[in-house]
Amino acid sequence: MVTFLIIAAAIALQIFLTARKLSPFLSLLLVALAMGLALGMPPQALLKTIDAGVGSTLAGLALVIVLGAILGKVLEESGAAERIATTLVARFGERNIQWALLLTGFLVGIPLYFNAGFIILVPLIFSLARRTGLPVLQLAIPTVASLSTTHCFLPPHPGPVVLVNAFGADMGRTLLYGIAMAVPAVVVAGPWLARRMKAIDPPLPDLFASSAGAGQGQPLPGAWSSFLIALSPVLLIGASVLADGLLPGGVVRDALLFLGNPTVALLLATVVAFYWLGYRRGVALEAQTRWLNAAIGGIAVILLIITAGGVFKQVLVDSGVGATIAALAGAWQMPPLLFAWLATALLRVMIGSSTVAVITAAGVVGPLAATTGASPELMVLAVGAGSVFGSHVNDSAFWMFKEFFNLSMKQTFLSWTVMETTISVMGLAGVLVLDLALG
Repeated sequence: MVTFLIIAAAIALQIFLTARKLSPFLSLLLVALAMGLALGMPPQALLKTIDAGVGSTLAGLALVIVLGAILGKVLEESGAAERIATTLVARFGERNIQWALLLTGFLVGIPLYFNAGFIILVPLIFSLARRTGLPVLQLAIPTVASLSTTHCFLPPHPGPVVLVNAFGADMGRTLLYGIAMAVPAVVVAGPWLARRMKAIDPPLPDLFASSAGAGQGQPLPGAWSSFLIALSPVLLIGASVLADGLLPGGVVRDALLFLGNPTVALLLATVVAFYWLGYRRGVALEAQTRWLNAAIGGIAVILLIITAGGVFKQVLVDSGVGATIAALAGAWQMPPLLFAWLATALLRVMIGSSTVAVITAAGVVGPLAATTGASPELMVLAVGAGSVFGSHVNDSAFWMFKEFFNLSMKQTFLSWTVMETTISVMGLAGVLVLDLALG
């Protein structure tokens, strides 16, 4: 009980400090230090945990976020993002633009990690918001809901793949059940929920705004080249996923796996964007360098805040909170699918990382798949649904969403946290319905 009180106090303090306008970067570090000491971590161990939190967060995010921001800036400054926005509006109509973004997010989210997909699609969201005049969250929620849903339900994302192996589930069947669950979940958590958030209308930040006079006197790039360059990281990563599953070992498979690494894919797309949308269209190298510097400068604070969120999460992991919740959950008696979801949801709320919650939950609820006769595929999906429940200040994605879309803490809870929780609850409902249908 003391452990839970300390964590609750730390979360409340973080919310208070952020509401008082203290930099989230500083407040997250200060609260993480205080929480670690209160949880009984030795000072030297706590310092190592901070280093580990910084390293693990930056290792997975830094280059992806920076390269994605540069690619987004090039697309914006060259007019390619405007061309994409114009084409989508023309094809789907402004009235159906949310559905266009939902579909785009779903297709992008299947092969891409959430963070990479988010970074790639954020410039498009801003461009469409400026063009249509719609509140940015009306466009962001359907897009991000698709990315989050594919991340927690569908292989080849790491969480579902870990669970498939841990529970002995069939990968193909898990993918089919996951898609059946993901479609209603993303419709409810995307367009339906977004329409109920019209009151949340933050001002658009300048991060991906074209500089004054950018592109004046030049026609917009072609639609095909704009779409191909913007989605080329997705295509490369998707090709690597297919190569990993279908091709035998050899030079072709190794090359596709290398090119499909998110960092490599974004780097190649950025280089192609600079050449095709910059140099080839007569943009001076000096101007292109300004684009790059502006993108990095705009992303620096966001990257630091995400890193501090990773430190906060690592303190929770290394302090043994996951083991405490696992032991508590193990004493409960309830239907296995509901137990799997609830135990994972608790781990997610306390630890912050959906992947860590999934890995921990796999050890806690894994034996249930063998001893209770529950479908291992549905166990995978129940744990996946629980892994996105109640995202808040100990989740780096919470801060990414907040900072990119210029939201207050209250607005982030009312949008991001509500969206993630809706996906989780819809996922649980889908698991229980499928269990009845298959039983």
